[in-house]
Amino acid sequence: MTSGRRAVRVAIDGPAGAGKSTVARRLAERLGYLLLDTGALYRTVALAAVREKLRWDEAEALGALAEDLVTRRRMVIERVEGATGGGSGMRVVLDGEDVSAAIRAPEVSLGASRVSAVPAVRAALLDMQRGQGAVGGVVLEGRDIGTVVFPDAEVKFFLTASPEVRARRRYEELVAQGKDATYEATFNDVERRDKADTERPVAPLRQAEDAIVVDSSHRDVAELVEEMALVVEARERAG
Repeated sequence: MTSGRRAVRVAIDGPAGAGKSTVARRLAERLGYLLLDTGALYRTVALAAVREKLRWDEAEALGALAEDLVTRRRMVIERVEGATGGGSGMRVVLDGEDVSAAIRAPEVSLGASRVSAVPAVRAALLDMQRGQGAVGGVVLEGRDIGTVVFPDAEVKFFLTASPEVRARRRYEELVAQGKDATYEATFNDVERRDKADTERPVAPLRQAEDAIVVDSSHRDVAELVEEMALVVEARERAG
């Protein structure tokens, strides 16, 4: 970040498959900011639940698990230095293991939506998220960053895309990973995830009133990132 400007908090919310992870990572690199993928924390809780053979309807047990992961530091966010533009990325470590790849499995993604609807899980992770982003100079990506985690974030974006485009992206990603997937099944997964995220009783996915809507359906990532970076830099200069 250019000297003399004030580092700010950038919130990027939006539905699954809108490109938030890619855009957030490249925006953080472009700005020289830290990237914090808050969705990765919920995915890690879901992965831990799978490994401990908990059911998604065991709300009390899931809440206790999340609390244990945080208080005993079984789940740790580690910075990954050396990003292209001087920024830092992150990885999540669970019980000493880097699970950054494991938490991207489809079953974990669906599980993340289920555990994120448990109030005790959200409460356990809220302070962890706020602590990471309190000083500014951070890009936070998730479902409720601009509405719940940092409603006072200086810059808020709501990144979206059509369901068809989001399903196509996810399908191509799964195929590239060698997964046995079909477009139809992936589209159904996207619709289920959208329904779960928008209808959950606690912190549902919604656009903050002061968020800038960015549709990534048919736009180049580099173009999107540059457009968003200019907005953030203008806010930095404004102090």
